[in-house]
Amino acid sequence: MKKAVGAVCFIYKVYVGIVFAVTLLIFYPLIFITLLKLDWRKYSFPINVVWSYCVRLLTFVHVWYVKRAAIPKGPYMIVANHTSYFDIFLMYSILPNHRFLFMGKSEILSYPLVKTFFKRLNIPVDRSDRMKAAKAFIQAKHAIANGWSLVIFPEGGIPDNERPQMVPFKDGAFKLAKGANIPIVAVTFLDNYHIFSDPNEINYAHPGISRVIVHDAIPSSTVAAMSEKELSDHVFNLIAGPLRERGLME
Repeated sequence: MKKAVGAVCFIYKVYVGIVFAVTLLIFYPLIFITLLKLDWRKYSFPINVVWSYCVRLLTFVHVWYVKRAAIPKGPYMIVANHTSYFDIFLMYSILPNHRFLFMGKSEILSYPLVKTFFKRLNIPVDRSDRMKAAKAFIQAKHAIANGWSLVIFPEGGIPDNERPQMVPFKDGAFKLAKGANIPIVAVTFLDNYHIFSDPNEINYAHPGISRVIVHDAIPSSTVAAMSEKELSDHVFNLIAGPLRERGLME
């Protein structure tokens, strides 16, 4: 029985991979054109929103908002727990009303098609090189100054431990939020860890409902009043709270 379930999950993962590849090829020309000039970059965001809805529809994943708090006027910092690649795919259609960039690990640049639009639109961070990491931090500041919100998964990637257990946050998101004096919007993903786990794992993958909690925004005045450590701990507990309430996290 376990092997049969594993085979079905594997087939679904392959299907998701095909959906991602095919839809990326369809939207890629439009995204590429919007990235030819810096002034056109803002037009790529609605394309990514449509792409996100298409991925949701074709992979049979329905988003259910357990809570969907009002979002402040951007720019703001978006932080979330990270248990699945679906966290990235879904974010555009979960928060479609203000353009944002992802700031994340540079390993994603190893994927040929993804490399072009991720590097041009989003902000890859090479943590192994302090100079490159510092340049990414400066690039993020410029993006915020130009009206873009940022998405950072402060765990630093998908944790290697038993998901959806969370690991301590890195401080980059909170340092940027304080430096730019912008609000923080925290998001909790409750189900993505079992809807679509790591592609290299043979378990956990199926269509279903992705429950999402968009928490009340932390205003810039609160961000300014807290230290980076206090802010990190506060946001960690805010995101982890719904997981703990449901017995998904210690």
